[in-house]
Amino acid sequence: MPQDIEFDLPFPLRVSADMEGARRRNLDWVRRRGLVGGERSVDWYTSWDMPRLAAYGFPDATGWGLDLCTDAMAFFFVFDDQLDGPLGLAPARVARVCQGLIDVVHGPGWVARVAHEWEYYFAAHAHEAVNRCRGVPVDMEHYLHVRRGVAGTALPLSLAERAAGLSLPAAVFHSPQLRIMREIAIDITLMCNDVYSLEKEEARGDMDNLVLVIERTQHRTRDEAVTAAQQEVHRCCNRFQQLAREIPAMCTHLALPAPQRTPVETYVDVMTAWISGYHAWETETLRYTTALKALPSTGPGYFENILGEPGPDPLAPATDRYASG
Repeated sequence: MPQDIEFDLPFPLRVSADMEGARRRNLDWVRRRGLVGGERSVDWYTSWDMPRLAAYGFPDATGWGLDLCTDAMAFFFVFDDQLDGPLGLAPARVARVCQGLIDVVHGPGWVARVAHEWEYYFAAHAHEAVNRCRGVPVDMEHYLHVRRGVAGTALPLSLAERAAGLSLPAAVFHSPQLRIMREIAIDITLMCNDVYSLEKEEARGDMDNLVLVIERTQHRTRDEAVTAAQQEVHRCCNRFQQLAREIPAMCTHLALPAPQRTPVETYVDVMTAWISGYHAWETETLRYTTALKALPSTGPGYFENILGEPGPDPLAPATDRYASG
């Protein structure tokens, strides 16, 4: 079972002291926002333990900062499941739904970088739907572009910046070291998740999964593909640690004064906390281990349709469905 796979990530786990408070506040929030409704839906959502993910992934956040992170995680996973149903086979409809949400995040109050991350997250779901309709995994480059988008994992790092009150100089934030480390932090979480969610995603026809891509493109068996995924995660971890050791020299080259170096160190801690926290949560949550028992593999990956979009029309023109070959 992929859920039994060990990755032995070299980053320590820390936990926010406000996890139980976030748990109470988050359940009230998802109910008020209509993300859950009936008791089956509430029970299924509660079993994921989103507050634990936030407390693990953002250990320095408390109060409103932890609530921001917890509520965002709740949205990501509930929204993701909406596209596991009939809507997920209608790329044009997915694009229309997501464009409405993209329009929201470009409103007043969002900084340009975070608005772009939201746009990428929403827009990538249409291409995930295209890949479901294609029915076979594509190459690694294509997979990573779509998967990084639908994983939305750049956004948690930005949320953690906000929760920690960080403000890094642009030359530091866009340094090769931090940009590569940020991408690695994104890739480690999504790659580990692909292993743990493999059975759930394969049963529902998802194609953007690292194990499936390796199987097809490298002609590996299932066990070989899982092992290759583990090896890629370990390689990413080693590269992340190597780059982290270069941070002090980078700060020196930029003549960064001591008070401005502390936020840089904290940002590295933010990224490692997210990697270790997400990984710890996904090994404990029931979202992946009981998904095929809680929900039929042939139906949508949710109890309630909160987007209000119908499934694909079998008589719809070909432009609304991906035509392979």
